[in-house]
Amino acid sequence: MTEILESFQEQDTFLLGEKLGQQAQPGSVYALHGNLGVGKTVFTQGFAKGLGIREPVNSPTFTIMQIYEEGRLPFYHFDVYRITDLEEMDEIGYEDYFYGNGVAMVEWAELIEELLPEDVCSITIEKDLEKGFDYRKIIVEKGEKR
Repeated sequence: MTEILESFQEQDTFLLGEKLGQQAQPGSVYALHGNLGVGKTVFTQGFAKGLGIREPVNSPTFTIMQIYEEGRLPFYHFDVYRITDLEEMDEIGYEDYFYGNGVAMVEWAELIEELLPEDVCSITIEKDLEKGFDYRKIIVEKGEKR
């Protein structure tokens, strides 16, 4: 199932993420796609709030993964932008997080696509400058790899 959402400002992107976080179920994996600066981290911050996480959420670009356990479900936030070899994912035990009882959000998921579960929820955020500088089209594809 594919759903296309529109965001006209940063707060919209945050709220769309929050709504999805409220609906998240244990064992869910979200693959987040989009160029630099489209709002992946803002979306993820909203998602975390939807899970009940109040602490600051930032992109774990240098640590690859950050764990948040204060919400209704454990939240595993991956940023795999700097992954150069899939073995790096094995080293951090990604399977425990993808197939556990928490929720995983993977920024730059296309870099590790072969490791993603079949029922991943794919989220793509795109800019369209013709509709405005802050406009974003957010495509949510539930249960589908890109």
